[in-house]
Amino acid sequence: MAENRSIVVKIGSALLANPDLLTPRFSFIQRLLEDVAQLRSEGCNVILCSSGAVALGLRTVGETPETAGVSDKQAAAACGMPLLLNAYKQVGHEYGFEIAQVLLTLGDFEHHRRFLNTRNTVHRLLEAGVVPIVNENDSITTEEIRVGDNDRLAAKVAQMVGAKEFVILTCVEGLYDRNPDDPAAKLVEEVGDVGEYMEATTGKSTLGTGGMTTKLKAANMAQEAGCTTYIANGEHERPLSAVLSGERRCTKCLPHPKPLSGKDSWIANRLQMAGSIEISKELADALVDEKRSIRREDILAMDGDFTRGDVLHLYDSEGVERARGLSDFTSEEIRVMTFNPDTPEEQLLGYKTKGEVIRSNNLVMLENRHLLWDAPEGMTPS
Repeated sequence: MAENRSIVVKIGSALLANPDLLTPRFSFIQRLLEDVAQLRSEGCNVILCSSGAVALGLRTVGETPETAGVSDKQAAAACGMPLLLNAYKQVGHEYGFEIAQVLLTLGDFEHHRRFLNTRNTVHRLLEAGVVPIVNENDSITTEEIRVGDNDRLAAKVAQMVGAKEFVILTCVEGLYDRNPDDPAAKLVEEVGDVGEYMEATTGKSTLGTGGMTTKLKAANMAQEAGCTTYIANGEHERPLSAVLSGERRCTKCLPHPKPLSGKDSWIANRLQMAGSIEISKELADALVDEKRSIRREDILAMDGDFTRGDVLHLYDSEGVERARGLSDFTSEEIRVMTFNPDTPEEQLLGYKTKGEVIRSNNLVMLENRHLLWDAPEGMTPS
């Protein structure tokens, strides 16, 4: 399995659900899985990250995309998921392969042990010749614990399995240099730095939860893991293979020439911010040339309530994000240490420790290769 070429495919809701009837679009699913079968016959592993459950369940709970609230969408997801999986299963059997459902939440990506357990499950399915169909568990997730969009979820799956190709199928040909409704808009066929195009990405479909902005954020995650991303229109006879072979127009986001290791990629590519700390600009600049551990005396301010093992975002004193790293302490422990700078850490915490908030081997410098996050407002001074 590991020797096979792995391809992760994200499919948008508007491709899978009829926008008026809110029923499965079997014609699209037929074309998609026919293409998946062809790629599998060529020795590829294919993982589908599928939207559509909420859209397909809305009619069952008596709602529309415009009227549905959070609880309505959770109930709709529970109703729509069997419909979606049944559609995939019926068509998959026509092409001689089985499908499996993998439902994930934010914690399955943000907590490293759960991340590894999820990866092992997906690898085992691929070894068995089963096509994993991954989706966020929308029936139980709330705003605080959800990924929020399947574009970034799919990018994390691509990172997880070490995929070299990531295809985002949507309802447009790709990224445009301005609003596609503008007659002067031009398709951007190749992208190195996705940050150059973030301002041009606005709007989303009625059925979907993400627009082009989330697709570029997902592409940036994939780039850092050494994965090529294609953003393409899914309404074609061969929606996948024609994109991968370069036969039709799309946007190709190039992988970084020096991808991060699996561990560093997991640290650097976050879906939510657990917490943040501020250090001096001088220290942040020095870390670029020689990484060292971050200690309590380096912290100027902090934000968030987090636990040991969470990833912290590091900002310099000018509010620019410079690094991300694993915390060796809880937020409460750090507050105790920084508010009592003259008292030994062991005396404050009650156990032996070197007092390193972030160890050097758990620190990843961003160095202009990641999309940066804005600093939280009102970070608490230490």
